[in-house]
Amino acid sequence: MSTPEQSYPRLAAATQRFTLGVPAGVHVSPGGDRVLYVRSRSGTDRTGLLWCFDVPRRQERLLVDPAVLAGGSEDVPAEERARRERLRQGGAGVTGFAVDATADRAVVALSGRVFVVAVAAGAVTEVAVPAAAVDPRLSPDGRWVAVHAGGGLHVAPTDGSAPSQPLVEPEDGTVTWGLSDFAHAEELGRLRSFWWAPDSTGLLVTRVDEAPVARWHLCDPANPERPPTAVRYPAAGTDNVVTTLWHLRLDGGRTQVPWDQTSLGYLVDVSWQREHPALVTVLSRDQRRAEVLGWEPGRPPTVLRQVTDTSWVDVVPGVPAWWGQRLLTVEVDGERDAHRLYVDGTPATPEDVQVRAVLAVEDDAVLVQGVADERERRVCRLDRDGGWTWLTQEGAVATGAAAGGTTVLRRDRDDSCTPSLTVHRDGAGVPLPVHMAEPPWVPRPRYLARRDASDPRVAVLEPDAEGPWPVLLDPYGGPHGQRVLASARSYLDARWWAEQGYLVVVADGPGTPGRPSWERSMSGRFAEPALAAQVRALQMVADAYGEQADLARVGVRGWSFGGYLAALLVMERPDLVHAAVAGAPVTEWRLYDTAYTERHLGLPGDNPDRYDRESLLPRAARLTRPLLLVHGIADDNVVAAHTLRLSRALLEAGRLHQVLPLSGVTHMTPQEVVAENLLLLQRDFLAGALGAAGRQGGPSEIWPNA
Repeated sequence: MSTPEQSYPRLAAATQRFTLGVPAGVHVSPGGDRVLYVRSRSGTDRTGLLWCFDVPRRQERLLVDPAVLAGGSEDVPAEERARRERLRQGGAGVTGFAVDATADRAVVALSGRVFVVAVAAGAVTEVAVPAAAVDPRLSPDGRWVAVHAGGGLHVAPTDGSAPSQPLVEPEDGTVTWGLSDFAHAEELGRLRSFWWAPDSTGLLVTRVDEAPVARWHLCDPANPERPPTAVRYPAAGTDNVVTTLWHLRLDGGRTQVPWDQTSLGYLVDVSWQREHPALVTVLSRDQRRAEVLGWEPGRPPTVLRQVTDTSWVDVVPGVPAWWGQRLLTVEVDGERDAHRLYVDGTPATPEDVQVRAVLAVEDDAVLVQGVADERERRVCRLDRDGGWTWLTQEGAVATGAAAGGTTVLRRDRDDSCTPSLTVHRDGAGVPLPVHMAEPPWVPRPRYLARRDASDPRVAVLEPDAEGPWPVLLDPYGGPHGQRVLASARSYLDARWWAEQGYLVVVADGPGTPGRPSWERSMSGRFAEPALAAQVRALQMVADAYGEQADLARVGVRGWSFGGYLAALLVMERPDLVHAAVAGAPVTEWRLYDTAYTERHLGLPGDNPDRYDRESLLPRAARLTRPLLLVHGIADDNVVAAHTLRLSRALLEAGRLHQVLPLSGVTHMTPQEVVAENLLLLQRDFLAGALGAAGRQGGPSEIWPNA
């Protein structure tokens, strides 16, 4: 339980929302005898360490301790800070690792330095690489390590016998080799940008030219002596980076992998498995056509699979991949309204299962994350003969990894806040150590019955005090952001708000992950379906709770798309929503990036009315309720211009509002003090605006807008 000195906001901030102390990045060796992962020593320790679990001995060993190798402080390169921001990773020390083909060696980067560890012996060797090395990757044979550094790609022997040599030299300031750009990393999930050949003789490497992309500047007003930070930001309708793919051999050979980049400008994924052509997945700018190319050295690529969709083609983790001689993809089965695993173009998974990811591909089976109940994620096994087995039970959000007869399953359950990670081999299950801090409660939401499939998924957390209760909408409500899950840990913040006296409503509307038709209901629009879902959620709450829900006092809070939705609700439905906190909101979609925005709204030049309709700026004069805008000034994802432009529009319309700028804070607010006080300040604002009885902030103030 928490103590007065450890209030929930302080504990949530110190534990990074209770993610510290939990094994992450789990990798099973091909032989199945070792499991590697990153974990800090405790639930409040931010420093990740690399561990190995010996499966036969059932013992955990420490492989890499950053304090021993690199000292107590970090000097993280700018490229690594950007990578962590894209991953929403706020930890320190070891935040990721890579292995060779047998997992006999692993490699990590610490403050731009590179260390290779022999897993069996535990011996660590520092590899001489240029300063500020990023994303080290071992060759399959374990003899070489490749890293991005200074715009180029370097290769060094793993035994430390010689310093690295540039495989490709840096070019001018707008070109980088082996480094992902913003749009591919943030919106398409491709953090990697170089891949070793299976025979270790070379690599496939991206060359990214950012020259066409507009230069934006992020200022630090709290420190005016510092120059602005220039970033290349591909706003909707503007030019993207030019990405090409090259085969770079260790002997100096260099060949470009050709495809039609005019019509297929996004490079979504590359994988290169032994005895198979490399798989290169490319996507059109409107994201309605994807091609899986097969490429071998010395030959032009061939189209192995083409996928089209009238809305967009989904990018699914783990595919495409080879399964023996067969090609695995995840595609939409329109007749069944399902994301299904396809084998050589034929659907292979059950019609009533939504496939979220391919977790592992073994000789005799494929490990899949599948969804039967939309609140859950279950791990399933598809055998070569078509057999289908659920490996995890209902009532949890599960994922996993597998190789060599060993399977690691992670479950975040609806009856516990602490995830369980279990190593399964030969019929036995052994837990991996988890050192997560204990939350002060286990949330137990009530899930409201849906009238039909068009209703939002709604979870409600009730206060312990007697009602009637003010109501707090707590949505994300947009693409990729599912909140209603069979995981108690996902409701910890909502439970705290219930402790403040609110009836907390978490609702997933159309556009959030679910069935293809559910997700694609946001094709061409954002505001209408998102708004309607939250209004319907309030109606469902009124039906379920009657007078216990005080619908004369309704607030909303949200971040990112949820911030957009919060501001939208208080502007469009002041009759239902009486105060809002909008954190890092997208207020003008012309200011957001190409890959996300154009997927849903198309190009601004082709659809100007659509962009005008979805913007918050023309709605400024409609504000009649209290609104708090919160934004990190250092945010390079949803830049602070979004909040500043809305604030200006509100001022010009004579609409009173509040703005809380967060100096030095990015989109994910990892700083402990900021994260703690941000919750408290939101509480006090909403208490004052809604007049929540008995809560800090006092009665409602008089708002001239009304």
